[in-house]
Amino acid sequence: MSFVLNNAIRRQIGAIAARNMSGTAAVAGEHSGGYKVWKRLTFFVAVPAVGLCMLNAYLKHQEEHDHPRPEFVKYDYLRRREKRFPWGEGNKSLFHNPHVNPLPDGYEH
Repeated sequence: MSFVLNNAIRRQIGAIAARNMSGTAAVAGEHSGGYKVWKRLTFFVAVPAVGLCMLNAYLKHQEEHDHPRPEFVKYDYLRRREKRFPWGEGNKSLFHNPHVNPLPDGYEH
């Protein structure tokens, strides 16, 4: 009984796989021209979508650029330096930005 059931399941899976493989292909044959769909999708969907994302990021940056920097408040639990950083003077992190990242004593500028 298990042989019959196993054989039936294998035939069903094989038929489903054969149906799924008969989609648009990017090779010559009866389904030639599949590359045209992807080429059009790239130029008419993907490239404008990337452009819109870049425009959105630029506009959000311009909105935030106009706001003043928040006032520095020295909290005991923030910017603790138990030991020096192994580069430079040892007080600034590796990717320190003096306009955004304050030191333990406050902003540099």
